[in-house]
Amino acid sequence: MYVLIGIAVIAALALGLMVMLFNRLVALRQRCGKAFHDIDIYLRQRHDLIPSLVEVVKGYADHEQSVLENVTAARASAGQAVGGSTADRSRAEGILGKALVGLLAVAEAYPDLKADSSFQRLMGEVSEIEGRISAARRFFNTVTAEYNTAREQFPANLIAGMFGFQAENFFELEEVTKQAVQEPPKISFRD
Repeated sequence: MYVLIGIAVIAALALGLMVMLFNRLVALRQRCGKAFHDIDIYLRQRHDLIPSLVEVVKGYADHEQSVLENVTAARASAGQAVGGSTADRSRAEGILGKALVGLLAVAEAYPDLKADSSFQRLMGEVSEIEGRISAARRFFNTVTAEYNTAREQFPANLIAGMFGFQAENFFELEEVTKQAVQEPPKISFRD
């Protein structure tokens, strides 16, 4: 009789532990999803600014057609990556970031463009959004590390394996894009 009660208590404790670990993994996975959604919002805002930025630059640097086409193609590619894996999305956004750096390099060669109020406003918005993307990316990567660590720890790794909790990829930007985000181009503002 006492043996059966002991077995029932142990089984109940084991089941309770499994439920607790499962719920923790679900909560962490949901936090990763929400954090990535936050990044997605800022990436879409950046995508929405790019056509206006290209148009302003086109007015001053029309013969820089290849740079403008690269930015437009990179934006389209990044748009197609929406809904894909984190790694695919990171890669596409890294390419877009490189294209934007090329566009900013063109802008440096045109003092009239840098002085244009529309360009200044757009660059201010791009810089602000890049800062938000960077902060959201750091938060996502922190939450992702917490989730990945939790799913690899014993005994949660048993639950993760049984219920198909997959490792989440970090959202990394390529080195050129990181440098552009950390060191935004200097823009001179005139009164």
